[in-house]
Amino acid sequence: MYIRQIKLQLMELDWNNEQSESESTAIEVPDLDDAFWEKAQSELPKTKTPISLRLDADVLDWFKAQGKGYQTLMNSILKAYMKSRK
Repeated sequence: MYIRQIKLQLMELDWNNEQSESESTAIEVPDLDDAFWEKAQSELPKTKTPISLRLDADVLDWFKAQGKGYQTLMNSILKAYMKSRK
């Protein structure tokens, strides 16, 4: 299930890696039961904007290691982070 994969990978990310506890902005992912994930639907935009982006090699390697759809995964994680900051 693709949505569950995104949830698990979001939970593994440490957004506070370079921040002190007083500056904490961690994404809190609530525990959701299987019934929620069975009904969940991914939200894909109709169009995406192509860009050029410079990433650390280890970051890009990790995303590529996740397999096919790694760019969609990057977008989903960035979108979740964006929504958490609104």
